[in-house]
Amino acid sequence: MRNTAGRKKVLYIITKATNGGAQKYVYDLATNIPKEQFEPIVAYGTHGKLAEDLSTVGIQVLRFPSLGRDLAIVGDIKSFFEMLKIIRKIKPDVLHLNSSKAGGLGALAGRIAGVPKIIFSVHGWPFKEPRNLFWRGIVFTASWLTALLSHRVICVSDYDLRTAQRMPLISGKAVRVYNGINLHALFGSGDMVRNTFPAGVHITGTIGELNKNKNQIALVEQAKNDPDMYVAIVGEGELRTYLDAKIKEYDLSRRVKLFGFIPSNEALKGFDRFSLPSLKEGLPYALLEAKAAGLLIVANRVGGVGEILDANDLREFSLENMVDKTIALYS
Repeated sequence: MRNTAGRKKVLYIITKATNGGAQKYVYDLATNIPKEQFEPIVAYGTHGKLAEDLSTVGIQVLRFPSLGRDLAIVGDIKSFFEMLKIIRKIKPDVLHLNSSKAGGLGALAGRIAGVPKIIFSVHGWPFKEPRNLFWRGIVFTASWLTALLSHRVICVSDYDLRTAQRMPLISGKAVRVYNGINLHALFGSGDMVRNTFPAGVHITGTIGELNKNKNQIALVEQAKNDPDMYVAIVGEGELRTYLDAKIKEYDLSRRVKLFGFIPSNEALKGFDRFSLPSLKEGLPYALLEAKAAGLLIVANRVGGVGEILDANDLREFSLENMVDKTIALYS
């Protein structure tokens, strides 16, 4: 039975429990919502750092073995029934969905299971990706149906909120809640980055999952054409092998380096300039942290990036603000 007298059960679902902005969002909410009011549980498809970090701090995690990021009809059908089974077993008071695949399947399963409150967080509308019109049309329809099945839709930027307000029957459900960071966090020296380059050089750095949307290849290409450019790329992802091959092909191993995962507060002070060449964004945590660290920033104004760059006061982007506004939607 659902918890009607004590804490509310909040089931977070995300496609990949790896390392990225949506994953940080889930971690920060699951670990910061008041435990006297809420019992957080996180369910995911692809295993990774998020699942391990949550287990370490005592948050219950569950896995849907069939849930993957890419479209797979048989796997997606299996994932749907796995979700439906888990939701019926847990009986959450709140189902908080993150990422497109988990959102679509989870919203339908949640409605069938009769979950009282279904919330879908949009970490950048996926149909904004620079792909062909047919693909974007299908993804738009899927995103609209997910939002329609949800009771509330959280947009992490005004940019995405304006998109939601133009979608039929969605406007009244949508609310903007900015991603938030700990504004009191301390930054490390950055020596683990800086000490791998020649002394005195100017380092351009970026942090993010290694994928097409983050567009780290643009920095590799720029360094190829600028012999004075040194680049630190922090993060892991599906394009690591590709980026490594390009760095070697262009003979850039001395000036362009892949660092893998490093906590952003340990890496940022190793940069002289923070670069965000993304093709699509929601509201990037790395950019918030780079601004808090006082770095010079060069970024493509996509998604909510301009809202961060133009902000005169970072307090609206605080972790406390994000948590308070989100849990207000759980009631």
